[in-house]
Amino acid sequence: MSGSFRIVSEVQAMAAAPSEVPSSFRQLSARQRKSFFAAWLGYLLDGFDFILITLVLTEIAGEFQLTLPKAATLVSAAFVSRWLGGLALGAIGDRFGRKPAMILAIAAFAIGSALCGFAWDYWSLFAFRAVVGIGMAGEYGASATYVMEDWPRSMRNRASGFLLSAYPIGTVLAALAYLAIVPAGGWRWLFYAGIIPIALTLYLRRSLPEAAQWQAEVGDRTDVRTSSVLFGPGRRLVNAALALVLSAALVLIFSKTSGSLTIPLVAVVVVGFIVFAAQLAGRLWPVMIAIMVTVFCAFLYSWPIQSLLPTYLKTELGYHDSQVTNALTWAGLGYAAGSILAGIVGDKLGTRRTYVLGLFVSLAFVFPVFALPGGNIVLLWVLLFAMQATSQGISGLLPKYIGGHFPTRLRAAGLGFSYNVGALGGAVAPLAGASIAAGMGSLGSALALLAGSLTVVVALIIGFDVPARIGRALGVDQEMDAPSTSTENA
Repeated sequence: MSGSFRIVSEVQAMAAAPSEVPSSFRQLSARQRKSFFAAWLGYLLDGFDFILITLVLTEIAGEFQLTLPKAATLVSAAFVSRWLGGLALGAIGDRFGRKPAMILAIAAFAIGSALCGFAWDYWSLFAFRAVVGIGMAGEYGASATYVMEDWPRSMRNRASGFLLSAYPIGTVLAALAYLAIVPAGGWRWLFYAGIIPIALTLYLRRSLPEAAQWQAEVGDRTDVRTSSVLFGPGRRLVNAALALVLSAALVLIFSKTSGSLTIPLVAVVVVGFIVFAAQLAGRLWPVMIAIMVTVFCAFLYSWPIQSLLPTYLKTELGYHDSQVTNALTWAGLGYAAGSILAGIVGDKLGTRRTYVLGLFVSLAFVFPVFALPGGNIVLLWVLLFAMQATSQGISGLLPKYIGGHFPTRLRAAGLGFSYNVGALGGAVAPLAGASIAAGMGSLGSALALLAGSLTVVVALIIGFDVPARIGRALGVDQEMDAPSTSTENA
């Protein structure tokens, strides 16, 4: 971003902001609170729809006669498509506004979830879960940028953490829905309930205002280069073909049907993502790649637990459905509480400092959770609450951390694409967890190993501020909206 454009953008943003900057949720305007709750509700329903597959893996494996590693690829299916949702819906959000991107995203994950209930075999369910993934990716990018751009800069860690607290509440509601629906009606009815978020899209379309910062800096202007350049006349067909190639490669890899072609296909995928990153972020593309690696590792420490915890509790510890639901409820509440706390502390101590502190504290709970024998259900609740509050809850700062590396004109696609390419770690995670468990003879030990080791890796990457260091080395800090070197992010 040129210096003159940045100055004009900052003046416009200041003009659009109220003269008295809020410092607490109560001081936000009625419009800001309304916008936040709408986005929060969308994220809650996103969490509800996305987590459903993890609750019924054993039932689906039984009906479709799948092994646990094969069934785990159905969790990965939604991650295979997330990069595309983050890219396409992010570009829509950057060019046409955060609001329409959010509406399209919610519609996609709701329809995809409902279609899962009609799946007739493994591949149909894989395809419908991919639709859910496209919607979830778009929702993450659109909602996060929407809320952060509508709140003052001094409260953006809180905006990020408070918003992401909705996701685990959605997972708690999904666990409760599982207990109420599946024993009586079967696993398909759980997915039919996923259509409920469609009602939210009608509300959003009628009553939600556009994000103030996007309106001030982009709006109806035609002289601002946004991420929609990916779909310009000269690039549209080539990028569409590249997207098809990457999608096909990822399906083959994560459905475990690539055979001896796995390594060449992985190379094709990596090169393809770099090509998209270079088009999207310009000189910022190495920073974007570093963020993708960070998020990839974050998913490798968190998603083995999120995706395989219900299976672990049912199989190795022998808990029945209601006990599993209670355990997941406490884990989800810990995640939500941790996200809120991370946002509050992050605005006081700084994004990175808070993030690293939370990750290292979480190590005190990871290994006790999976060393605990069956029959200690109350202690399990306590440990799960604490572990998820510090490990998963701290990820409530991720939108703020990632979004600060991109200017407003590229933020929805920059955040959505980099986060959701990194989220392929969530596709690898259940497969890695199941495979390591087969070698170790214990799913619990495998989950503890992955969570513990990758937590340290992520803490080191964020602690040493690797993406921003790369940006400074390339001399592109001036293009960032809020460089990680500022005291805000220290």
